[in-house]
Amino acid sequence: MEYRLQDKQISYLASVMRINDSKLPAILRIQSKVLKTMTDILLEKDFQWVLPVMLAKSTDPLWPDPGYSIEERIEVEVYGTKVKTMQSMIVHKRVLVSLGPEKIFILSPNIRIESRKRMTTGKHLYEFTQLDLESAYAKMRDIFQLFEELVTKSIEVVKKEMRRELEILSRDLRVPNTPFRVYKRSELEKEYGDNWEEEISKTSEDPVWVTDIPREFYDYQDFETGEWRNYDLILPEGYGEVLSGAEREYEYEKLLKKITRDGLRKEDYRIILDLAEKKLLKPSAGAGIGVERFIRYICGLKHVGEVQPFPRIPGIVPDL
Repeated sequence: MEYRLQDKQISYLASVMRINDSKLPAILRIQSKVLKTMTDILLEKDFQWVLPVMLAKSTDPLWPDPGYSIEERIEVEVYGTKVKTMQSMIVHKRVLVSLGPEKIFILSPNIRIESRKRMTTGKHLYEFTQLDLESAYAKMRDIFQLFEELVTKSIEVVKKEMRRELEILSRDLRVPNTPFRVYKRSELEKEYGDNWEEEISKTSEDPVWVTDIPREFYDYQDFETGEWRNYDLILPEGYGEVLSGAEREYEYEKLLKKITRDGLRKEDYRIILDLAEKKLLKPSAGAGIGVERFIRYICGLKHVGEVQPFPRIPGIVPDL
């Protein structure tokens, strides 16, 4: 069935896509300041900055993530071999921190052809960028502390140095308190039902962590308790999820069992399975924060497409 928009929705989405919007320079200056702040912190902590991969035989399956809504997966032929556009660099991160530098980060473009029904959610794009990092031998709490520093320091710098830009955007921004509160998904489902993300985002004053979310095979799962050592970061004021991450699986038998359970092709993850079988796949933890979503929150914008000079809103293919 074709997805149809109301006239009011069409008018609003058209307004998002005005490249000469007077607010865009302020948004981009804030984005530049945030990225500089975050990357400086990571470099000071001895993370190595890696350039992204865009085409690969192996990429994130995004399944069975409960937030999954991909309409199609893009494949192209390169030198007679089919490759996929990058949905996230999780496989590449795991290989690199196991065989190369043990602390890495990437400004990683991702292509996820979201359902066009997500056109008006305000938070979905079909091309976006993650500040994506991974650290060998790290644990969940290490990643919590790191991203709490990245988030709060970025907001502090913007409030101090970007006052004019915040005035242009009519944004009253507050620095969140740390540490962020941690919830289990099951607790929130019991209290709020299936709309727990929306509800906790509306009712929280600060960002919150949510743990134990059943999803992709590479997130660590305790088979005895069933608990997943993974996490989302949920922004307040209704802005919702901005980051996903986890401690990672590294044992061959567990990886193989979960890949089979999820109906995935072992051939697509041959390298990571080979490393695990040879006991070369190191335990690690990491996460990726959506750059556009975080900037949308800092700037107080209605739609994440307002962050992009050339918006990639589900269901809309612009000339540029």
